[in-house]
Amino acid sequence: MLMRTDPFRELDRLTQQVLGTTARPALMAMDAWRSGEEFVVEFDLPGVDPSSIELDVQRNVLSVRAQRPVHEGTAEMVAAERPRGVFSRQLILGDNLDTERITANYQAGVLALRVPVAEKAKPRRIAVETAEQPQAIST
Repeated sequence: MLMRTDPFRELDRLTQQVLGTTARPALMAMDAWRSGEEFVVEFDLPGVDPSSIELDVQRNVLSVRAQRPVHEGTAEMVAAERPRGVFSRQLILGDNLDTERITANYQAGVLALRVPVAEKAKPRRIAVETAEQPQAIST
């Protein structure tokens, strides 16, 4: 199959993914790392009303949704560089994380989630048993 490519279409698609559009804002910036026995995820959400933040976990998928309100009124916008509207992001969490004990904190425009490592995923020592008397093999 022969396909014709349009370099400007690809550039436009990439720009929309990175910067977003008014209809579909860009993804919220995120950092994630493991710190000891927990996995930490931070999302940048400046200017978001904390009551608009929704966190859902279904199986191993964590969904984050937040909204930055649109300016209403008769004022004329001079510059509008900050995306507004609904932001959403989904993370697929591994089986080694305990999704039942996720905690969330929103402070200074940063949503911080802490997901503990599941007990079954933590390293543990297994005792080795030895037989005191060798067993005879019967035929």
